[in-house]
Amino acid sequence: MASRCNRLLADPRHRRLSRFFVVGALAAGLQTLLLWTFVDVAGIYYLLASVVAIEITIVTQYFFNNAWTFQNRSHESRESLLGGLVRTNLVRGSAIPLQTGLLFLFVQFGGLAYLVANAVAILVSGVYRYVLDAHWTWG
Repeated sequence: MASRCNRLLADPRHRRLSRFFVVGALAAGLQTLLLWTFVDVAGIYYLLASVVAIEITIVTQYFFNNAWTFQNRSHESRESLLGGLVRTNLVRGSAIPLQTGLLFLFVQFGGLAYLVANAVAILVSGVYRYVLDAHWTWG
């Protein structure tokens, strides 16, 4: 099992996907914490709170992915960093309606608690975000 994992991680595509997953999992945790704070502590409507939490994690993920996941293609100059941040915001920003739409559907029609629904929505929209980020933001 360990040798198979080592072979998989030796492939740059698998290593990059694994790192993207780790950064995404950490960001999902941050997003969930922010969402809970905005809704349960600050009293903000859960869909609005979701959009704000998503945007905060978009920026956070960009810098972590740039430094670690896509380090061989990282944006280093001010111009390329800002250009990459704009591109990732377009990619991930385009996923905001997908994620918040799923959140709404899971809560209103699926009967899920908003934090559980958010976790499911993150997983579904994560595939979309990875494909676009890998090919356009760091392509």
